[in-house]
Amino acid sequence: MENIITQLENKNFQELKQMLETLNIADIAQIFEQLETPQQIVVLFKLLSKDVAADVFSFLDPEFQETIINALKDKEVAAIMNDLYIDDAVDFVQEMPANVVKRVLKNTNQENRDLINKLLTYPENSAGSIMTTEFIDIKQEISVDQAFKKIKQKAADSETIDTIFVTDSKRKIQGVVSIRDLIMADRDEKISEIMNTNVIFACTHTDQEEVSRLFDKYDFQTLPIIDNEERLVGIVTVDDVLDVVTQEFTEDLEKMAAISPTEDPYLKTSAITHAKKRIFWLLFLTISASITGAIMSFFEAAFVAIPALVTFIPMLMGTGGNCGSQSATLVIRGLALGEISMKDYFRVAFKEFKVSLLVSSVLCVVNFFIVWLRYGDPLLGLVIALSLIIVVIISEFIGGGLPILAKKCKLDPAIMAAPIISTLVDCIAIVSYFLIASSILGL
Repeated sequence: MENIITQLENKNFQELKQMLETLNIADIAQIFEQLETPQQIVVLFKLLSKDVAADVFSFLDPEFQETIINALKDKEVAAIMNDLYIDDAVDFVQEMPANVVKRVLKNTNQENRDLINKLLTYPENSAGSIMTTEFIDIKQEISVDQAFKKIKQKAADSETIDTIFVTDSKRKIQGVVSIRDLIMADRDEKISEIMNTNVIFACTHTDQEEVSRLFDKYDFQTLPIIDNEERLVGIVTVDDVLDVVTQEFTEDLEKMAAISPTEDPYLKTSAITHAKKRIFWLLFLTISASITGAIMSFFEAAFVAIPALVTFIPMLMGTGGNCGSQSATLVIRGLALGEISMKDYFRVAFKEFKVSLLVSSVLCVVNFFIVWLRYGDPLLGLVIALSLIIVVIISEFIGGGLPILAKKCKLDPAIMAAPIISTLVDCIAIVSYFLIASSILGL
């Protein structure tokens, strides 16, 4: 990569062009991230061969794509747009400002423009929004030899040829055959004799997370997508699903860290945008912490009488928060993978109760003896031990149950992971702790 950038700076274009021809498309796209000026970006792109340029373009970040489009002539823009797979063209158009979109669509042929506009009408994050319409379908009455001829004719314009779908005259799916099936079959066999009629599919409005679960469950490479009239209108390929998985994982991770989701890379996002994404939950947590402080002030007389009580507050709150987060993380994962559903609420609650008993029994015994040995007061040790039992049981129950309740209320379970659970657990931990201390120590 350093050698290529050096050749670009030294304007050794002929040698640079030969070097680019030996590289993988994804590696070429990565080189653009190292370039510092728009001029270098445009020069490097123009050195790519026509066959490679569109593929590399689909790998680039939106800011590089916009720079390239703005620097190209209309004829060159048309060449790129007509060579892009439709799903990649849709992704590009969605990311561009209005003036760029207008110019791009003007230089796209009518057929592709109609397909792009159609795909843009599907709901965001649906199967229709990530599918491609470039696939191969055949009729069941033709022979294997005829199927190979059709595949050869359409292969160049199709995103994948590994899986071929069999449709009737109304474009409804009748079956599916793989390239392996065709190769293994006799050339004069009918497609109807070798096709698999048990076809798994999704609808255009199916959520993209559900699509990714189908890929995981059935180990698909390609999934057919049908419209409301059950006609085959597109396919989703495994590379699209990998993008979905990455996007959904990142979104859940940000929500669990109390950050509003963003699709922009960290280093390419301004400090103001980062602050906007974080400030809401930080304000929420700040206000909730003041509530915890108010609860503590209510029990001020208790820790004035026994100052040692204050030293255990961070441990109890931290233990409760950690227990709740552990439960929430596992339940959120189970919900995302389809291992847990809303009807499993009581099963989850009972399992977390059993886990909390096992965990709290170990924690309370260890901490009882630590406090007794340190302060020489078995009653203080008993207060801490009982508080841990209550805090752990309630934390596990809240952490396991809140994500399921969020799902039932049609909210993202991930938002329950950090801010809500930590707030509830902190309040419960403080109240339980001082009530137990007041009762046992007679405060």
